[in-house]
Amino acid sequence: MDLKGKDFLTLLDFTQEEILYLLDLAAELKAQKKAGIPHKLCQGKNIALIFEKTSTRTRCSFEVAAYDLGMGVTYLDPTASQIGKKESIADTARVLSSIYDGIEYRGFGQEIVEDLAKYSAVPVWNGLTNEYHPTQILADMLTIREQFGYLKGIEFVYIGDARYNMGNSLMIGCAKLGLNFTACCPENYKPNADLIKTCKEIAATTGATIRFETDPAAAVKNADVIYTDVWVSMGEPAEVWEKRIAELLPYQVNKELMAKTGKQTTVFMHCLPSFHDLKTKIGKEMGERFNLTALEVTDEVFESAQSIVFAEAENRMHTIKALMAATL
Repeated sequence: MDLKGKDFLTLLDFTQEEILYLLDLAAELKAQKKAGIPHKLCQGKNIALIFEKTSTRTRCSFEVAAYDLGMGVTYLDPTASQIGKKESIADTARVLSSIYDGIEYRGFGQEIVEDLAKYSAVPVWNGLTNEYHPTQILADMLTIREQFGYLKGIEFVYIGDARYNMGNSLMIGCAKLGLNFTACCPENYKPNADLIKTCKEIAATTGATIRFETDPAAAVKNADVIYTDVWVSMGEPAEVWEKRIAELLPYQVNKELMAKTGKQTTVFMHCLPSFHDLKTKIGKEMGERFNLTALEVTDEVFESAQSIVFAEAENRMHTIKALMAATL
């Protein structure tokens, strides 16, 4: 499988075989790391990480993966880059790709990372945009495969706000790899209609199903995986919290909902960070304001034996490492 020089902007651009190749490579590199076997496959290369939105897992995953592969890393935080301010995206891409062997972008509109890729002479990787989060989906799929031993036919339920990067990207990933995807949300929280149509067309070729449900109890019946995300995304104003909580509180993942799957083997997943308690500044503020002890998931579920969120978080690094190794 030759992916050298290929950009990683959305999983729509990758075939099922290419995605599975990346998962296989990630599993191989993970095993080597656990065994203490060096794998400096990109010795002497250098990458730039552009972060217009900060992150714990994405930054650490790219940096550690790059070091393991033998690469140097330059991190550009929201104040350290002139992208889109004093320098156009096209100019930034041409400058950075003349210095670096790969560029990661994490920020706002998908059009920004698309423009970076258009003008870059080296691979560009999407670390997150408003519309897509493809590196997270690689980690999620590796984690599910480790848990169950397979992907095709898994009953996957995403609960909450499905309109943005996680709902979009999980739907794509499930369609591509043959998982049965259900988005459980209010009608006005569904993904874009054109993307739904595209994913249903893909699903028809892989044996996956794409469905939508407003009733959480009906959605989770027979679920293998229940997945949720925060209700307010980075960059959104604090004023939206009241509306989101009012509309999405019935979609909170709690012990009662997990029990409605009818399966003992159901697992809980979350891309993190999570407001499962009041131990964060925002969690405490919203908990006190709305008299809640948790938001999208209760602490009881988050800390339960069914929760595999930290295995999922670790796999961000292994899958990002495979992505960089394959495209460089």
